[in-house]
Amino acid sequence: MADTNEEVKTADTKEEFKVNGEMLLKKVKELIKEGNIRKITIKGKEGNEIISFPLTVGVVGTVIAPVLAAVGAVAALVTECTISVERK
Repeated sequence: MADTNEEVKTADTKEEFKVNGEMLLKKVKELIKEGNIRKITIKGKEGNEIISFPLTVGVVGTVIAPVLAAVGAVAALVTECTISVERK
């Protein structure tokens, strides 16, 4: 007989969003609010990684504030970028 206690693993999914610099912070905040995200990576126009940060369950307020400040600084420097999102 087969063991019925087998663990079923779900694969993480990846999505990418192309945004301009002024929409970057707004989109990142929107994604964080959704709550089912494991990691956000921001890539430059040429595809090079600019910033990457993991998100865990329960990340709120003061913990995420420095990350948002860094994203705001990146937004001021780039004209076009891609947000890569890993979801559970």
